[in-house]
Amino acid sequence: MIDTLAEPTLVAAEQLVIGSRRTRRFEGVEHGAAVSYFFVDNRPGEGSGLHWHPYPETWVVLEGEATFVVADRRITATAGDTVTGPAFVPHRFTNTGDGRMRLIGIHASAVIIQTDLE
Repeated sequence: MIDTLAEPTLVAAEQLVIGSRRTRRFEGVEHGAAVSYFFVDNRPGEGSGLHWHPYPETWVVLEGEATFVVADRRITATAGDTVTGPAFVPHRFTNTGDGRMRLIGIHASAVIIQTDLE
């Protein structure tokens, strides 16, 4: 259960960086929020491996072009587009554009739970 914070909080971007990568990971449970997210910043050809979550995921493409594979569907999205994936369905995304691809992967959970398949 998430405790509601009495005051709003600011989480600085540098607090969320994963290792030396450009991707950031926010887990809501650590900050009194009921959702979690990844802020992804990929070069052309970079992306995630095949994986699934026990809850739905929503991606918002902020910049560039991303191709998502969700089950047997292939969806190409560009800046401003939103793509959704159902719970328990394997998925992945790749930067298929010529420049940087930035997106937010919103997890409908206060904790990120991920099963990698690759």
